[in-house]
Amino acid sequence: MKKLLIALFLISSSYAGFAQDFPAKPSTLVNDYTNTLSTAQKQQLEQKLITFGDSSSTQIAIAIVKTVGDYDINEYALGLGRKWGVGQAGKNNGIMIVVALGDRKISIQTGYGVEGVLPDIYAKRIIENDIKPAFKAGNYYQGLEDGTTSIIKYTRGEYKNEAPKSKNNKGGGIGSIVILIVIIAVIVALIKRGGGGGGGQVIGGRGVSNALFLGMLLGSGRSSGGGWGGGGSSAGGFGGFGGGSFGGGGSSGSW
Repeated sequence: MKKLLIALFLISSSYAGFAQDFPAKPSTLVNDYTNTLSTAQKQQLEQKLITFGDSSSTQIAIAIVKTVGDYDINEYALGLGRKWGVGQAGKNNGIMIVVALGDRKISIQTGYGVEGVLPDIYAKRIIENDIKPAFKAGNYYQGLEDGTTSIIKYTRGEYKNEAPKSKNNKGGGIGSIVILIVIIAVIVALIKRGGGGGGGQVIGGRGVSNALFLGMLLGSGRSSGGGWGGGGSSAGGFGGFGGGSFGGGGSSGSW
């Protein structure tokens, strides 16, 4: 019994020591504890991941640490993702990226909710093809930029935010051009009909009303995000992790 109690104490002490190695839950998605990335690089990555999270509700978190010590990089990333609660509770759609510079190791861990669109083989492919070449060249920002871009491509559309800040009208490009051409053609026809008598009046009273009505339609199409003008509203700041969980899916590699 005494030996059992000692064994349990050692296990619990080891677990507590491991937990203490985890950084506290941050208020940002991109967290560099080694000062490897510049301020501008961190801001660019942060805004990119915030924008993706706003449109999909999937959270991608990055932690750059010096070392994970004697722990396996996958177990460390898994534990850190769970402690921080990356992803949304109930959806578990978080992705945790841990880079251990001193160990020259990286791990991508996925929550239960994104394992279908980002299985282990895809995570491994991203590490090998997108991240490691840049890391080997010492360009850690580019590796994370390329890696997160590929992750976003794989996971985009898996979950839709319940209250997205902007909506994209699929197929709106060609349809908008066709509608614009039709509107212009109708306005030209109205002008010709109204000015057919050769007098000073270019458009008759009804023509003016029709033209104004069509103009209002055109304006409403632009303001509703139908693809006429530029992009939607910019994303806000990071609102915090949602309490997601992880199941051990993902991959790792070294460079």
